[in-house]
Amino acid sequence: MKKEITKEYSNGELTVVWKPQKCIHAAECVKALPKVYDPNARPWINVDNATTEELKAQIKKCPSGALSYYMNGEEDKEAEALETKVEVLENGPLLVYGTLHVTDKDGNTETKNKTTAFCRCGASNNKPYCDGSHIKAEFKG
Repeated sequence: MKKEITKEYSNGELTVVWKPQKCIHAAECVKALPKVYDPNARPWINVDNATTEELKAQIKKCPSGALSYYMNGEEDKEAEALETKVEVLENGPLLVYGTLHVTDKDGNTETKNKTTAFCRCGASNNKPYCDGSHIKAEFKG
């Protein structure tokens, strides 16, 4: 099983956690805070260009859960219990909000917290999860 890459960016008060394999490239982060999220810059996340509250509000809207955060000096809030909710994105994945226990075709189980994007188009190379392939496949639905 491939090791999940995780990148962290801190402003001293809050640490943004980015998991690129979960990203479906919806660009909600770039649209909301373009001074923080610049795909052409390295590093592409500059947390000093927004307040902690602005970062928290934007991260909560990440449709894939690729972005999360924790407050420095506190326990990781990522596993915080959420109400389970399901949302179908037009021409995109099925989003499930909450804590899930997902078992793959080989019987491996993993726990997903916050938001999980499941493939609806069938083109993902990371099934059952969305990897953004629906864009290239021009999925409609």
